[in-house]
Amino acid sequence: MYVRVLILLHVFQSLRPVYMVMIELFKLLRLPPTQKIRKIIKILEFLETECGESGDITGSCLPPAALSCDTFYIEGLCRHLTELYPADAAITSAVNAYLSSADSAPYTTTNYRTLFNTLRHALYRQSGVQPSEWDLITPGMRYGTQTATQLNSPAVRPFYAGMYVYAEDIRAPFNLGSIFRTAEAFGVEKLFLSEHCVSPEQSRTQRSAMGCTDFLPWERCPLTSLPNRYPIFALETGGTPITDFNFPPQGILLLGSEELGLSAGALRAASAGIVSIPMKGIKASLNVAVAFGIVMQYWIASRNSCVR
Repeated sequence: MYVRVLILLHVFQSLRPVYMVMIELFKLLRLPPTQKIRKIIKILEFLETECGESGDITGSCLPPAALSCDTFYIEGLCRHLTELYPADAAITSAVNAYLSSADSAPYTTTNYRTLFNTLRHALYRQSGVQPSEWDLITPGMRYGTQTATQLNSPAVRPFYAGMYVYAEDIRAPFNLGSIFRTAEAFGVEKLFLSEHCVSPEQSRTQRSAMGCTDFLPWERCPLTSLPNRYPIFALETGGTPITDFNFPPQGILLLGSEELGLSAGALRAASAGIVSIPMKGIKASLNVAVAFGIVMQYWIASRNSCVR
């Protein structure tokens, strides 16, 4: 009943504008259950990010203008979640703590971040979805209002010209999907796949790629048909430590399979050298997608320093 009153009041409230993509509370609570929870999760994620961008996480009070919604909106959202999940201890505890302190003392930045984070992860658990399935920034939010077809065009999608990756015989769908996702995030122009790589259309590949197979250009290509105008270097053990490696501004990075690494032919093709990641642990082994992410960070940093 209280939530209905909040909804009616919020409809007529015009003291501050609605920011970003913040849906009005009365519209949000009327959405179909699954769509509503997904939307609430994204709202909580965005608000949590805004708390981090406020420039202070030391415990000071959060300025009202720092968030895209007011305390009235947050309170209504919190009360609705306790109605939806009255038996969820994490939700009820976090909401009760917020409501009990809201009148006595202003909430701090840290308090708000903790509240939003707690509620968000509780909703992940309730919906049976893992955070990794939600954390991709959708192209519309990142690039504007372009359609998926437009974004798949090299003329629209941001990338570093001349930065390519060749994946040789990656068998695990999760690894290939993660490579797609990392390559797209770092601005790789195109991903080449060997004949024996798992299919990017495979369902588990798609799951870990989080849609990036739709935006990052790729093609199957034998090693001998790679563009010959770019230097080729390889990620493999026994090479030059990553901190000492001379990354080319443009080139093709070779990645090997999870079990066998790169083939002898691929290593011979790496005329620009072999880069390795020094490790200290007992296992001294990294997942290929994780290692790829580390190398990409170094490659981008090296390229940017050369451009300057």
